[in-house]
Amino acid sequence: MTKKVVVALGGNALGNNLPEQMAAVRCTAKAIVDLIEDGYQVVVCHGNGPQVGMIHLAMSALNQTAPQQYVMAPLSVCVAMSQGYIGYDLQNALREELLNRGIRKPVSTLITQVCVDPEDPAFKKPTKPIGRFVSQAEAQSLIDKGDSVMEDAGRGYRRVVASPRPIDIIEIETVRTLLADGQVVIAAGGGGIPVIRQGHHLKGVGAVIDKDYASALLAQLVDADYLILLTAVEKIALNFGKPDQTWLSKITVDQARAYLAEGHFAPGSMAPKVQAALEFAASKENRSALITLLEKARDGIAGKTGTLIQ
Repeated sequence: MTKKVVVALGGNALGNNLPEQMAAVRCTAKAIVDLIEDGYQVVVCHGNGPQVGMIHLAMSALNQTAPQQYVMAPLSVCVAMSQGYIGYDLQNALREELLNRGIRKPVSTLITQVCVDPEDPAFKKPTKPIGRFVSQAEAQSLIDKGDSVMEDAGRGYRRVVASPRPIDIIEIETVRTLLADGQVVIAAGGGGIPVIRQGHHLKGVGAVIDKDYASALLAQLVDADYLILLTAVEKIALNFGKPDQTWLSKITVDQARAYLAEGHFAPGSMAPKVQAALEFAASKENRSALITLLEKARDGIAGKTGTLIQ
């Protein structure tokens, strides 16, 4: 039986603007098609932190310039926009790479809504960075306008929004149908459009869902064998950046839980990836999660590198 893989792309696989994105997705496509060429069924998820921030900023500027003409777009709508234009570049790059290798396989981007709990405590404590890095002075200006801002891993300041946990994927049956038809699916982009259920109505909310948690949920719901979380390092490490740094190649779910509890992984950076990975690996027997670099995905799933959690 063909094994299913959900691949979660980090921001480094997409670039920070349109020209960078168009260049980046060509490299990204090669790594993903490597897996398809090896016989795996693939679902692709991606982040949207820089992109959704850019869209929201642009829509805010339009609204301030001509408020009668341009209504301020809710953050949920900005997430939908990011799914569309990132998916557009990514599916075309994948299609071209597949055809270059003589593989005729449809690729489609699915505008995906992800249900969250309106009582999720994350709504009271924004933590998810979006948009570009700003100086301390620019950060203070955002704070004065009512936005939440936090320092991000020593790289500068970024606006932060609520990041509730995903609890369901509205279009999951469509994802399953496309997979059953042998297609490559791009879904839950940017963690999915955050919505809450109000009877039969789905209401968008002002948040951005962490794409690693959304990818882990999607992987469970399509009964994937592997979840691959791509990041900026080949493996995760204990005491990262310190003299006693220790790279991890293979750990159990219990070890991952213990390392998280001991605070080895940075919140908002590696911690969500490890948490998402262990949740998927623990959800059913014989499920494995891999954390590694984009260009090492093929070697990682073959057990040659990366950090495997199972």
